[in-house]
Amino acid sequence: MGGEAFDAFYYRHCCGQPYVRNDVWLGFFGGIADRIKTDMAPARVLDAGCAKGFLVETLRDRGVEAFGIDVSEHAIAAVHPPVQPFCRVGSITEELGGAFDLIVSIEVAEHMPTREAERAIANFCAHTSDVLFSSSPVDYREPTHVNVHPPEYWAEQFARHGFYRDVDYDATYILPWATRYRKRAEPMHRLVREYER
Repeated sequence: MGGEAFDAFYYRHCCGQPYVRNDVWLGFFGGIADRIKTDMAPARVLDAGCAKGFLVETLRDRGVEAFGIDVSEHAIAAVHPPVQPFCRVGSITEELGGAFDLIVSIEVAEHMPTREAERAIANFCAHTSDVLFSSSPVDYREPTHVNVHPPEYWAEQFARHGFYRDVDYDATYILPWATRYRKRAEPMHRLVREYER
């Protein structure tokens, strides 16, 4: 889905509550940034589908080198001015700009046609070994949700690239279905043991 779908109307009416830079949204993303910094301690992070850059802003406030990319020109134009140099308009299916310690993608893939979402996941896996990911498995009503699937579908897509759910990491501070996928080199029988545990 093109960036023109994510305009002022979308951010005003389609995100539960108006998606503007305020204490509610900065508090939400600040909590995520706190957990990312304390749990993972990444030096370089990409928010893939960053919208107005709230996660990039809150990570940078905590000393993390964070960047963002989003297809919406409207959203990128609304990024807080000190953070604008670190956010850009672009597709997460294209070159992401080097390697990252962590790529975060929160509620983005369900907005993308199936093949594009698959390309985005392949792209993440080519640029990091650690991904925090969420995609709504339930919201079919939102008109831009063209690719809604249960978590096991996304787990399969990541597994195609050697990334598996970190069963010891609880990412529900983002959303109930959020998951951390990590590049794993262990033999399959070890991974199966972890899943069964």
